[in-house]
Amino acid sequence: MKKKIILGLLFIGIVISGIFLYNLGQRPDREYPSFPLEPEKNAATVNDSIPLRDVVVAGNNWDGVITIFDPNTFEIIKKISAMPDREERFEEIYSGVKRRLAAGIIRDLIGEGNDQLVDDMFTSNDGRYIYASRPSFADVVAIDVNSGEIAWRTPVEGLRADHSAISPDGKIFLVSASTARKVHAIDVSTGEIVGNFESGDQPHENTYSEDGSKIYHASIGKVYLASPMFDFLKGDRWFQIVDANTYEIIRRVDMKEKLEEAGFDWVDRAIRPMAITKDEKFAYLQISLFHGFFEYDIENDKITRKLELPIPEENKNLAYGDHLLNSGHHGIALSGDDKTICVAGTMDGYIAIVDRETFEYHTIKLSDDPKKAKPYWATSSKDGTKAYVSISGLDKVSVVDYASGKVVAEVPVGNHPQRVRNGQLRLK
Repeated sequence: MKKKIILGLLFIGIVISGIFLYNLGQRPDREYPSFPLEPEKNAATVNDSIPLRDVVVAGNNWDGVITIFDPNTFEIIKKISAMPDREERFEEIYSGVKRRLAAGIIRDLIGEGNDQLVDDMFTSNDGRYIYASRPSFADVVAIDVNSGEIAWRTPVEGLRADHSAISPDGKIFLVSASTARKVHAIDVSTGEIVGNFESGDQPHENTYSEDGSKIYHASIGKVYLASPMFDFLKGDRWFQIVDANTYEIIRRVDMKEKLEEAGFDWVDRAIRPMAITKDEKFAYLQISLFHGFFEYDIENDKITRKLELPIPEENKNLAYGDHLLNSGHHGIALSGDDKTICVAGTMDGYIAIVDRETFEYHTIKLSDDPKKAKPYWATSSKDGTKAYVSISGLDKVSVVDYASGKVVAEVPVGNHPQRVRNGQLRLK
């Protein structure tokens, strides 16, 4: 009798698992914004006499749209699709079991029920293209900003593409291949992968040094696990300094060891966004599940200070598992003079402006419900006087003036903005 019960429960478990996996692998029935392609305006027709203009680009991850706006007037100049090839890509995904299930996992565990269609993007030096990483499509594309067409497409190893960076000379586009434990270096003139370096589990942010000689990189581990009890399952989470020419690893750091050495015990070791001073002496690191950041002395390889930022009353008992992908705060930037730090208080629904020397701060409340606004990224403006903060839950970018510490503009950009970058484009 007991054997029959066990077999019956096992059979029920298999059926439930099968139904779950089947549903996970189904393509959602939804529409996406579309923009007409204009082949007659392709890059070959854009003369150098058309001036480069400063722009800000914001990637709307859940709609697959890139919004381009003016950094002075904050008016939207143009929107383009990051996935003019979406039907081809979706057919590719749903024609095989592995990609189908991978897309479902990305959608349900990372995208909050949405396919992730544009994570990061940078403009080309000649102003004719935007290079974008597309997580659910596991690739990088070069999009002609005038025609809307794809000039080249490069699949990454593994099943997901993530955070990116572009070299100061504009020749190399870095992209984290999330499930492959590596970062690809792509030649933007051809779309060819010309180099790689090893990362930990779930490679994440990439930041070039001012002179382009080094890359600062971090891996974040399996962010769908939150409890410290299962920390051993989350994988390798390292901070790395990499030679940008040879892609050899110069330094690899387990930041939990550095936190403990400094007397700052914390439950995780994964670095989320980071901000590096121009002289590369200090880094300001957001750590998984922490509401605030740590100061890391790069030259002496040690943690020197921490700042705990306020947790709203509604979040006082927030469980680790209720944090968005292990994010306490996700988004940090330094002003152009390195004197002020802007923090996206992701789970707490505010922007914090911090004096770098004293760590004195004030916060800008974004919504009554701290989990509604979900600020998710911070980038300083080209001139360093302002910060652009993507407010992903409210589909806008807030522009914060460093001098006054106030929001001076809001740009409605689209569904779930994440990365925001400065650039220049030639728009015909």
